[in-house]
Amino acid sequence: MSLKLRITDDMKAAMRAKDTARLGAIRLLLAAMKQREVDERTELSDADVVAIIEKMNKQRRDSISQYEAAGRQDLADVEKFEMSVLAAYMPQQLSEAEIAAAVADAIAATGAAGPQDMGKVMAAVKPRLAGRADMGKVSALIKAQLTK
Repeated sequence: MSLKLRITDDMKAAMRAKDTARLGAIRLLLAAMKQREVDERTELSDADVVAIIEKMNKQRRDSISQYEAAGRQDLADVEKFEMSVLAAYMPQQLSEAEIAAAVADAIAATGAAGPQDMGKVMAAVKPRLAGRADMGKVSALIKAQLTK
């Protein structure tokens, strides 16, 4: 079953269960997916859906930090719940050791020698880790490896 169909089925299940909080989060995701399909006039693949979810999770993380800084824990809790709903559709996350091994392989494959080669390494590692690792952490790991 494709990810898009699974999300649609989960929306229907949330409607039947009258789970309004979960339904709202799923509808936000479906709206983002539909917007991208309309904008690009294409059918979304599972990789495209994962990219949309990653973007939405990043937005949620930014919102949570802003809400907590402003003392609005109630709004931060809503964002955290939405992130937990979205996390159910993400592929299994890789361990730190697996990420480090992928970064080491990419550095060796590209022949990167210093921080100026960070773009080449990111370009090599991103397709392998997209959706399965936080790319911000991956970027920091690459930078640390290249500045040694």
